[in-house]
Amino acid sequence: MTHLEKLAAIRNLMQKDGVDAYIIPSADPHISEYLPDFYKSIPFVTGFTGSVSTVVITADYAGLWADSRYFVQAEEQLKGSGFELVKLKAQGMAEYIDWLGQKLPEGSKIAFDEKTVSVLVGLQLEKQLAFKNIRFENQDYVGQIWNDRPALPFAPAFLLADEVVGQSVPSKLAAIRASLKKQRVAYHLVSSLDDMAWIFNLRGQDVSFNPVVLSFALIAEDEVKIYIDKQKLTADDQHTLTNQGITIADYNALASDLQQLPTNSNILIDPKRNCYFMYKQVPKAVQKVLETNPSTYLKAIKNEVEIANTRKTMVKDGAAMTKFFKWVKENIGKIEITEISAAEVLKGFRAEQDGFVGESFNTIAGYKAHGALPHYAATPESDVAIAANGLFLVDSGGQYLYGTTDITRVIPMGKNTDEERTDYTLVLKAMIEGSKTRFPKGTCGYQIDAITRRPMWDYALNYGHGTGHGVGYYLNVHEGPHVFNASATPIAIELGTITSIEPGIYRNGKHGIRIENLVLTVKDENNEFNEFYAFESLTLAPIDTTLVKKELLEPSHINWLNQYHQEVYEKVSPLLNEEEKVFLKEMTKAI
Repeated sequence: MTHLEKLAAIRNLMQKDGVDAYIIPSADPHISEYLPDFYKSIPFVTGFTGSVSTVVITADYAGLWADSRYFVQAEEQLKGSGFELVKLKAQGMAEYIDWLGQKLPEGSKIAFDEKTVSVLVGLQLEKQLAFKNIRFENQDYVGQIWNDRPALPFAPAFLLADEVVGQSVPSKLAAIRASLKKQRVAYHLVSSLDDMAWIFNLRGQDVSFNPVVLSFALIAEDEVKIYIDKQKLTADDQHTLTNQGITIADYNALASDLQQLPTNSNILIDPKRNCYFMYKQVPKAVQKVLETNPSTYLKAIKNEVEIANTRKTMVKDGAAMTKFFKWVKENIGKIEITEISAAEVLKGFRAEQDGFVGESFNTIAGYKAHGALPHYAATPESDVAIAANGLFLVDSGGQYLYGTTDITRVIPMGKNTDEERTDYTLVLKAMIEGSKTRFPKGTCGYQIDAITRRPMWDYALNYGHGTGHGVGYYLNVHEGPHVFNASATPIAIELGTITSIEPGIYRNGKHGIRIENLVLTVKDENNEFNEFYAFESLTLAPIDTTLVKKELLEPSHINWLNQYHQEVYEKVSPLLNEEEKVFLKEMTKAI
């Protein structure tokens, strides 16, 4: 079926059921960012492959709502599909709800698969469209037309040893129960896969790039149930969970258990990380407490074992990156190098490192104009050869048994323009500005975001994405609850959190520049004014300085860069051979 035929098939089902609008979110029952193939409904229906969007279909209109990261990509991929890009004004907002309120007549019916809509969005739909007396219906029209839909993943899962993660499952459950007791809550539903992985020291292969397992949990004061396909776990791992007081139930048994919750009890449900379907299974007589998962806060603060292992992982990842830079610079013009082949070579260098499991996300390897697409993913159709001119942006990361990495570097290929040099220097200056910031306890991410952008704002430059996101420990490369972006998220930056700092400049049709390091929040100084924190740069890989306009940097930025490069050489060089050491020495020389 073509995309036009799929759109027509969905409209036929809508007409049959008297449905006026059908919503397709990019989500699964765990409200995941990265989805199992079974739930990749939007790519199937529209052809758009970006990780975040929402589709709305009516009898005479089909729109895909996406933010600025995907504008160019969506316009290209939606050509001839019957779907039109609707540009979001604010990232992460459900602006299509207001659109539905304007377009639909009184008493209309809206359908969507309740397993792919978050509690937050489900309640928002009810509230914002109440003035039109809108009716809602649970329908999976995509499943009805997807004849060769992939099966749910069946890969094996495994438990990590306590010494690898630094904290036992009973200890984590005790911390969660302490939070529940403080909030006077009897039950807690967990659906988010990274929370499940953290709580139960559980890892798997059910989702590309994220080492997670499709599962749920129901936590009470005296009982814990994990809902999972038992065949994914070895007998030993099942025995371990049982000995920890955990009951293993069938993955599909959660809904019926929620329906049996005691009358007049209460349950904590994270509205952003649970699906509307499970929320609706809870009896009306049970109070629903809508708060963030306690584990989300606990998981973000890395313990001493996680921090020590992550530091070691960064050295290995830095060695892989150094080998890659050397390979690109020595082979450009001698052999054909494309975006896809370069990404594969980088993956190979990472695979040589001890403990490497896989990539932490789909590598963004964007040459020239492709680098201006923040979430570009090369395909056989879009793949281009890299020549000895322009800029080559590479945003990549690795999953290791002892940590997760995420790094962006830009490789100058030659014959660079003055505009490229200026943009490169200002992005580097912004990254350093954020990285060297000291700040009082209680500072939130939007403040770091503004500090990082200041060197670019001085030149009336800006970027549409956030400055940084939390990163997991051998877990999801995007992790909450803290975030460095312009939204006034009232979550303080805590000691032990790992976050990216990744400013950028994107000139459509020309080039994209982003430089990204991961940082750890550490203690700085305690005085009569406050307790101050700072960032330790965890990422250890050279930053190309050949394009740097030194006159645009302040002495503090130059000192930071030179000290950073000295540390990179000292820690990474022992993992390299003599030729690679010479190369790294040149890349990290002081400016």
